[in-house]
Amino acid sequence: MARVAFLGLGAMGMRMARKLIEANHTVSVWNRNPERSKPLAEANAQVASNPREAAAGAEIVIAMVRDDEASRMVWLDQEVGAVHQMAPTAIAVESSTLTVSWTRELASALRQRGTDFLDAPVVGSRPQADAAQLIQLVGGDKDVLARAEPVFKAFSAARHWCGPNGAGAAMKLAVNALFGIQVAALAELIGALRKDGIGPAEAVEVLEALPVLSPAAKGAGLSMVARNFAPMFPVELVEKDFGYAVAAAQSLGLSAPVTGAARAVYATAIDKGFGAEHLTSIFRLYE
Repeated sequence: MARVAFLGLGAMGMRMARKLIEANHTVSVWNRNPERSKPLAEANAQVASNPREAAAGAEIVIAMVRDDEASRMVWLDQEVGAVHQMAPTAIAVESSTLTVSWTRELASALRQRGTDFLDAPVVGSRPQADAAQLIQLVGGDKDVLARAEPVFKAFSAARHWCGPNGAGAAMKLAVNALFGIQVAALAELIGALRKDGIGPAEAVEVLEALPVLSPAAKGAGLSMVARNFAPMFPVELVEKDFGYAVAAAQSLGLSAPVTGAARAVYATAIDKGFGAEHLTSIFRLYE
């Protein structure tokens, strides 16, 4: 069993940390709002007052936070950054959905300190996290991944090595953009079909019987029909990820017109007050 520090206890981080505890790892946790730590403290996690304290003595330090700014703080802040207390042999793991540019900057900063680093964002939502069935997209050295894999198995069912540092982050943005584009297109088309006299339930029933609808889009369509907009993947986070994906494309000299157009749909949904709801709530834009 390993000593693991977990930084960030949002909806996903809370579940991932709990799986580590259930797998009998020794876990220290930190969250910006300390109230979020209480359930894990009751499950025998050690609660730290800042990321630096949480990282002390850990063999692996995992962050699961909202955005680049939060990631920069938990790792590199001069006062409380985790890197300042990490052992020379410890592995830093960034599981958040971040920009490729920041992920590579972080990798470089950690490399200069002699710290091994993996960007390992996860695919899946709360049900998959509860079932330890997340999928990790990993960038970094394969040997470092092999060292971390016994810990990763506590909360993930599969790990896909994508390339050097930054590759995991890039692949995660592609995955989220592809899913978000499908949902945006489906919401628009179902809305148009309804105007033409075909109800949402009927439209999804036909589409799900055809190979044009992916399993993920099928689930989104059923969510729209059921009007189940509980925030598994909130609109505001989808829009944030689209912004990161557009930035990644632009850094490569690409315009990303489809990704940009889909981002605008989610931005409109935020303006309409749907930001905290599940991404399928964009269906309401076409009612």
